[in-house]
Amino acid sequence: QVQLVESGGGLVQAGDSLRLSCAASEGTFSNYPMAWFRRHSGQERVFVAAISVNGRSTYYADSVKGRLTISRDRAKNLVYLDMTKLKPEDTAIYYCAADPDGDYRAESDYAYWGQGTQVTVSS
Repeated sequence: QVQLVESGGGLVQAGDSLRLSCAASEGTFSNYPMAWFRRHSGQERVFVAAISVNGRSTYYADSVKGRLTISRDRAKNLVYLDMTKLKPEDTAIYYCAADPDGDYRAESDYAYWGQGTQVTVSS
């Protein structure tokens, strides 16, 4: 129904900024809540940020609040994660997710996922 694809990852240095994007290669997520998750090497995927359908409400993990910002452009069917003051511990694969059916922080509650984009932050 909906296919998601992330882009914008890369290798940066600590303190740098980066913008990740999530687009729909098939369908649309304009009427879905959206989120970003990340997976550190060898670990489980964890919640990073979420945004409501209209974009007026956002939610963040404590580890990224004040440094990472989620936003969306519903007309363009895009979701962004703006990353600033990046730290080595931000190194992970970042995933875009759509349409939670319950807890917005729970990986299992999202219906659609992208393939992930790698962010590597060097010290």
